[in-house]
Amino acid sequence: MPCMLIDPTQKYRPYVPLVLDNRQWPTKTFTKAPIWLSTDLRDGNQALACPMTADQKLTFFRLLVKCGFKEIEIAYPSASDTDFSFVRHLIENNEIPDDVWIQVLTPAREDLIRRSFEAVAGAKHVIMHMYNALCPMFRDVVFRNSKEQTVELASRHSKLISELADQYSASHGMKFRYEYSPETFTQTELEFSLQVCEAVKAAWGKAGPGIDRIIFNLPATVEVAPPNHYADQIEYFAAHISERENIIISLHPHNDRGTAIAAAELAVLGGADRVEGCLFGNGERTGNVDIVTLALNLYTQGITPNLDFSDIQEVIDIVTSCNDLPVHPRHPYAGELVFTAFSGSHQDAIKKGFEAQGIRHKKNAENGELRMWDMPYMPLDPADLGCSYEAVIRVNAQSGKGGIAYLVKQYLQLDLPRKMQVAFYKVIQQISDREAREVTVEDITTAFRETYHFGGSKRRRFDGTMLVDGVLRVIRGDGNGPISALLDALRMHLGIDMTLREYTEHAVGEGENSKAASYIELVATTDDIKETRQASESWWGVGLDSDIAASSLHAVLSAVNGAIGDRVLPELKLSVGFNATSGQSDVSDAIVNALGLTLPRRLQNSFFEVVQRAVCGSDGKISYDVLICLFRETYGYEVEAKGRFSLGDFRFERGEGGGPQFEGNMVIDGVVCKVVGEGNGPLSAALAALHTQVEGTLTCREYSEHSVGEGSEVKAVSFVELLYELPGRVKKEAAWGLGSDTDITASGIRAVLRAASRLNVVAKRA
Repeated sequence: MPCMLIDPTQKYRPYVPLVLDNRQWPTKTFTKAPIWLSTDLRDGNQALACPMTADQKLTFFRLLVKCGFKEIEIAYPSASDTDFSFVRHLIENNEIPDDVWIQVLTPAREDLIRRSFEAVAGAKHVIMHMYNALCPMFRDVVFRNSKEQTVELASRHSKLISELADQYSASHGMKFRYEYSPETFTQTELEFSLQVCEAVKAAWGKAGPGIDRIIFNLPATVEVAPPNHYADQIEYFAAHISERENIIISLHPHNDRGTAIAAAELAVLGGADRVEGCLFGNGERTGNVDIVTLALNLYTQGITPNLDFSDIQEVIDIVTSCNDLPVHPRHPYAGELVFTAFSGSHQDAIKKGFEAQGIRHKKNAENGELRMWDMPYMPLDPADLGCSYEAVIRVNAQSGKGGIAYLVKQYLQLDLPRKMQVAFYKVIQQISDREAREVTVEDITTAFRETYHFGGSKRRRFDGTMLVDGVLRVIRGDGNGPISALLDALRMHLGIDMTLREYTEHAVGEGENSKAASYIELVATTDDIKETRQASESWWGVGLDSDIAASSLHAVLSAVNGAIGDRVLPELKLSVGFNATSGQSDVSDAIVNALGLTLPRRLQNSFFEVVQRAVCGSDGKISYDVLICLFRETYGYEVEAKGRFSLGDFRFERGEGGGPQFEGNMVIDGVVCKVVGEGNGPLSAALAALHTQVEGTLTCREYSEHSVGEGSEVKAVSFVELLYELPGRVKKEAAWGLGSDTDITASGIRAVLRAASRLNVVAKRA
């Protein structure tokens, strides 16, 4: 069986270090950001198992522009009609801002070079990027070219590009720049790389200062040596190429050894001016260098990166959606756990760091000084990337009392004395050991209230569904009453932190038709309760409902909508299977794919609420198998358990009123009941029969059906939503049920009974 060698020198050669007598890069530091080029749409796209669609590429391009990229490699247009068409779409639809240079890649082949120029015709600013491989392996094995032939190939095609650039500039009013990549640069003899680049520069014949500089892109096509060696190679190249002032030295590091970030940073110190890479490091094999990490590394050193990642979550969402690749939870700056501490000692340090920084920043503000960020374990303020501090401290079996005390202070505004921290820590440890999972904020606050009887015995919980930016969201919160519970839910789930300052209500109308009108004044919550109460800015809301509690909740939402305006709210944290973020359509698609069921729109909404409630204790994550099982059990689809109401033998006869009459057996709470009912159709007749055995009124709100399977395996699936109204109850109940059968009538009746089983239907006494 193959295994690792005891002596790897028998199989692998080490890299050969450069002899530099006076290397300069180790003593240099960063003072500004390099020029950035995103190659997500070309190098990143070609590495995907499923390359991006045209729409995805357009979405990605717009994101890159929004982030501030001024040079974007958009395609390899001679490689496919798809890439060619995408380039044309950007140009013909004026998608390219005037200050952005698009770049296209071409090999050193005349027909493909000409095709690439055809693709970019009419664009204002174009970088034509040509490459050919130089290293001995490619010269001797892949292409079987001599050094002289390799130089001639690069020189001849560079001259062709220069001539075509002149032609297209004259005919289309375009501005061209030229980039040449000696592919496999890090595996090529340095002197030969210099020889080829000198020949290319001469053939181009247009290298000048400023914007006219020729770009020599020196790739680590495969990372085969440590990052200091790449820096040495770049410094040597920069020192020995002629007309250095007319040249941009560009980097294109790959991550085969896992050191692309370090290689790029050291190579910039070695003299490079520009870096090519991808967002979050997508690319062939182990990927290209990650431009997000490079840029934010500079940002944390006080250097403007000239890229804007103020909404890092939007960037993550678009990149993961287009690439169909997740961002690792531990990925620098972008992973969901990078600003999170589970360890007790880390949590204690962060808690104390926040407290000390709060005091320090207050003094800084009073003295007109800069408020510098200086926190344990957190080199970057999450708020700069549009992130909250909500997940900075999370609790599991490794957590300490400091982290738990921090969360109690954040969510209950209680600064526990040290001995009480120790005592409550033991309570949480018991929960963590018992549950063997992460302990949520809700777990902690609930345990605190129960342990210390905090807030009295009349705590109220808000557990409801609301429409947030067009998406149904389930939110939960605790409080002394309905209003405080809803405010707690809004803060916990949507980051809306408001405090009630005034509340009044009065009746509208008289008798059975009277309603309650509620008026709410809210202010933004601050750390200082007194300051909060005295806030100069506030928002009023009004609500009207027959139920006084509902009226007050409508008033809260009225005020909150006024307060938040167009503010972007946190997205729903729901992950189905391997999807980083999932919505209602993803859940419905999973049901279609697994069960072949196309759900009615209202049922999609209903099940989406069910899923949100089911994942509240699992950080929004649910596997496909669990999702499908949840669907089956919720709506009684092809499960053994029959529910309170089930169907026995039945038949239809013509009733006295001329309509169909249901005659048969229904099993109600385990008892077989013979029932009869007449209606306008089979379903209404079955409902009439059921009504003889239950109190109140059941009404069919929605019904639909379709077939599943093929040939002899085909069967009908029915979807029914019932409304149940019982005298004395304030509100109607609604529930969905599913039924399947080879007989379409039986399928519909089974769906009715499944829906009834999910309602709090009161059976008549015998």
